Amino acid sequence: MSATPRLHVTPDLGEGVDIPIDGDQAHYLTRVMRLGVGDPVRVFNGRDGEFNASVSVVTRSTAGLALGRRLREQAAAPDLWLLFAPLKKARTDFVVEKAVEMGAAEIQPVLTERTDAETVRVDRLLRLAVEAAEQTERLDVPPVHQAMKLDAVLRQWDAGRLLIFADEAGDEGGRPWGGETGRAGPIAEVLGKLGESPAAILIGPEGGFSPGERKRVRDLPFVRPVSLGPRILRAETAAVAALALWQAIRGDWRR
Repeated sequence: MSATPRLHVTPDLGEGVDIPIDGDQAHYLTRVMRLGVGDPVRVFNGRDGEFNASVSVVTRSTAGLALGRRLREQAAAPDLWLLFAPLKKARTDFVVEKAVEMGAAEIQPVLTERTDAETVRVDRLLRLAVEAAEQTERLDVPPVHQAMKLDAVLRQWDAGRLLIFADEAGDEGGRPWGGETGRAGPIAEVLGKLGESPAAILIGPEGGFSPGERKRVRDLPFVRPVSLGPRILRAETAAVAALALWQAIRGDWRR
């Protein structure tokens, strides 16, 4: 991995193009990294690949970059989304950061009956996603959508996209975690039998889905319930585990 600073920018990129940098990014380059005219930078915008660049202008509050040759062509992330119930602030931050690192193409916070979060600051989460993409050599930044209620997400779902439902409960009401009847299959086994269709992973809140939510999700034809093992994982652990298994079995870890 190169030690050259790496920035996500919005302008179109091309060899010989000059782009302006301001705000926090200018502060980062000129005050934190202490770069001056001629120092190298790498830039990407999620559309045009990654380019070499060098600092061409430095003022008190802005900077300019002159683009050199293209380093990498644009490559698409695997078509896998993450849907998760927001948690307390630091743990939600962790889920978003790790989802970007693990290659999720889109991130959708989902509000459930037991969601343990009062507000979801999508603007802050998007900044975290940008930082994670810059640090992990991704060529794109996955969108972080506004939080939606679970029912609304399911109503507008495209049935062509499979929904991998992390479901650790059984069907026996009154027994701890629903007993053993109706348990989902092991995630590796379920993923191994799927085709190459686009998919999403749904991770619930710490208290799990309510019985009504669980029944509604499992009754949908595009849903594939899965188990993440014999231990009850924290929600943020479950998200990382499910993403890792998907990438290993169906995603770009196979390359």
